[in-house]
Amino acid sequence: MGWPFMRWSSEAQKLFNKMPQKNLVSWNVMITAFVKFGDLNTAKRLFDGMPERNVVSFTTMIDGYAKAGDMVSARVLFEQSTGRDIISWSAMISGYAQNGQPNEAVKLFFEMMSVNLRPDEFVMVSLMSACSQIGCLDLARRVDSYVKQSLSNLHKPHVAAALVDMNAKCGNMDRAIALFEEIPKRDVILYCSLMQALSIHGRCEEAVGLFDRMLKEGLVPDGVAFTVILTACSRGELVEDAFRFVTAMINDYSLKPSPDHYACMVDLLGRSGKLKAAYNLLIKTTPIEAYAGAWGALLGACKLHSDIELGEEIACRLFELEPLNAGNYVLLSGLYASIDRWLDVSHLRDKMSERGIRKIPGRSWI
Repeated sequence: MGWPFMRWSSEAQKLFNKMPQKNLVSWNVMITAFVKFGDLNTAKRLFDGMPERNVVSFTTMIDGYAKAGDMVSARVLFEQSTGRDIISWSAMISGYAQNGQPNEAVKLFFEMMSVNLRPDEFVMVSLMSACSQIGCLDLARRVDSYVKQSLSNLHKPHVAAALVDMNAKCGNMDRAIALFEEIPKRDVILYCSLMQALSIHGRCEEAVGLFDRMLKEGLVPDGVAFTVILTACSRGELVEDAFRFVTAMINDYSLKPSPDHYACMVDLLGRSGKLKAAYNLLIKTTPIEAYAGAWGALLGACKLHSDIELGEEIACRLFELEPLNAGNYVLLSGLYASIDRWLDVSHLRDKMSERGIRKIPGRSWI
């Protein structure tokens, strides 16, 4: 929170305190403002001081805690609230889905159904997001069937994208593709949902074809869309297509490649054994400080292809940038071990011990 907000906060509270009569609307306006700016402590203090509260008061605080990732506090207020409406249920279900607690989201949805509340499209989108995280095909089919029966606006972009994403991530690609084809007006978000799913399921060339189809339909891809398609190219080792897309990104759409885009390209070139090309791409276009992840991925590729000379050069750069990152030392150690340079492995371990660096189990760039 910056100075403008702090100044506004002080002035707003002074004016609020001077009001001779404060009604429920004025209390809720104040709470909503502080929640919006992320000042949950002040919002909660005001909430606790309210002479009376309604469902709007509770839902505002629930939504604020959910967006801050504090689902325990959100649930406490949810259980305390009375007269819950679809918006308060939606805030909780969405909060669970967005904070990596999909099972709680699904459980709460069925609890909502038990009190005879009809879910709206926003609740269903949150539920589908939760199902996507769980990956249960049977549950996805039940939700798909319910959505089809209960919602008349299946072709709204956010609903359609959620349906496609859920079916794809739960393994029902045929249904995901069929849904995609049924939608008369497709947007970039919907295309990205299906491209990502095809990529995850190893159908990378189909993802590339879908991206080209999107362009032919006159849709303009954004940076996220290019990340999705470059990830697909990396997984499928489609080098020519990847360079074609990066060129189009820069020349046709005036987009500057981000660290994510370069990481995809480096990963692709590394997988394909084109280590020098990946190195040149990074050294010519990016400062190492901003793209440590991409350099780490390239070091992993050097280990994969036993390129000791390039691996040592990259490792030296990373040791300067991230002197306490055990993953870089472990990768170089593995590279030495792959060509039986055990003395270097020993020296590297001694260096780690001297610097107090401990290997973190399970961490790797690959």
